[in-house]
Amino acid sequence: MTMTDPERIPVIIGVGQVNDRPADPDEGLDSLGLMVAALRVAAEDAGVPLAEIDSLAIVDQISFHSLGKLPEPLAAAIGASPAINYQSAAPHGDTPVRLLNEAANRIGAGEVKLAAIVGAEALRTAAGRAAKAASGEDKSYNAIRKVATRREPDYAQKHGLAAPVDVYPLYENATRAAWGQSLAEAQGESAEIWSHFSEVAAANEGAWIRKPETPADILRVDERNRPIAFPYSKLMVANSSVNQGAGFLVASLAEARRRGLPEDRLIYVGMGAAAKEPPSILRRDRYTGSVSMETSINRTLALNGMTAQDFDFVELYSCFPCVPKMARRTLGWPVDRPATVFGGLTFGGGPIANYMSHAIVSMVEKLRREGRYGFLFANGGFATDNHCIVLGKEPIAAASFPQDFDYQAEAEAKRGPVPDLVEDYAGPATIESYTVFYGRDGAPRAGVVVARTPEGRRTLAHVDVGDTAMLAFLTDGAKEPVGTAGEVVALGDGRFGWQSL
Repeated sequence: MTMTDPERIPVIIGVGQVNDRPADPDEGLDSLGLMVAALRVAAEDAGVPLAEIDSLAIVDQISFHSLGKLPEPLAAAIGASPAINYQSAAPHGDTPVRLLNEAANRIGAGEVKLAAIVGAEALRTAAGRAAKAASGEDKSYNAIRKVATRREPDYAQKHGLAAPVDVYPLYENATRAAWGQSLAEAQGESAEIWSHFSEVAAANEGAWIRKPETPADILRVDERNRPIAFPYSKLMVANSSVNQGAGFLVASLAEARRRGLPEDRLIYVGMGAAAKEPPSILRRDRYTGSVSMETSINRTLALNGMTAQDFDFVELYSCFPCVPKMARRTLGWPVDRPATVFGGLTFGGGPIANYMSHAIVSMVEKLRREGRYGFLFANGGFATDNHCIVLGKEPIAAASFPQDFDYQAEAEAKRGPVPDLVEDYAGPATIESYTVFYGRDGAPRAGVVVARTPEGRRTLAHVDVGDTAMLAFLTDGAKEPVGTAGEVVALGDGRFGWQSL
């Protein structure tokens, strides 16, 4: 069957998103309640009873561990008995786009006619209740799921590279040097992109922070905008302290027509492409770009027969500035045009893996009002997971479902050599990338250099933040540290430090 058969053409028919922010966070909804609320808004938007869906896909959540797996409780809460009912295996930022692509495939294969995708996080509520538990007010409460089990820190973690906010600066600093930007130029680009994000969020009722910020606001480091990990400050990183839910309904075009849904409210689903980086951040071929990101973007363009000039709107995932900066260069999206329809993960809100559900909702709403086509790029993990897809107010002629959206083999064929890793090296080296970590008081607390030995092997070294000259060299922008020579020295107890020459 081809995409000329309306039974096999996937369209988004309903969207819904909710912000839940009572004055007392303890009174907020949990993640299940947010999912129910979002789906009810989507059902009302479509004019379709939730009881009639035959597929339900849930973005995994972390905020209410006690809820367990949600497929059966959610289906019961919305009065549905879908034949296909599942939850993603883990909370990754690309998940909503993947679930949309999977729903489109099932419709294209004739397996389902009406599918729902939803996700939510209630970290604001969970944090409030966890704080009460810690203070003894509520000894029984354990809301926030521990994503990683306790274990001996690995080599990267021992050097402070444990969370996404620790790792993405490696890409930021490496790409800045590779693109020939000064620190001021690179930070200025980040601030311009983030300022546009804040403006979009200010006009979006679904966004969490609706206050526009100027580039100067983004760049100003103070108590309100404290440094986090060089060169990122608080207004440049994802805001996960939110209670947000978003969901959408996908149907075959034929099913939408049978239900008498207005054609001008249907948004066509285009083809998608996905690829991943190696799970270990130290087993990447480079930090100056991402071959899996490039593959997913370029392959999505090719599959849909489009270029950046065909898109009226884009959503480029924005957990940290390096991600949309790399993506916009691959896509060919100008810096002076907003790279979001929702508001970005700082201002729109960063509900862990479910951000792109909000982006899909906002893209649908935007395309219903104006424009023809939109491009969605999702990223997850430590710049690990990538999945792109196209949406259109008009049919996308090249689209055909089901499709194989896995382009990992293509990405691997383009990947450069991965340097060997050495954990006990001392001797001369050059800086491949680096970052400095800051405490809540704004003072530097640690730092790490990713270095290359003369043989091209990769190693890590601690930064002595008490060395004011070294700290200034790494952070003041007077000279680009990436590519400069230094030495890895043994500190004792199996630790190694960095010394600039």
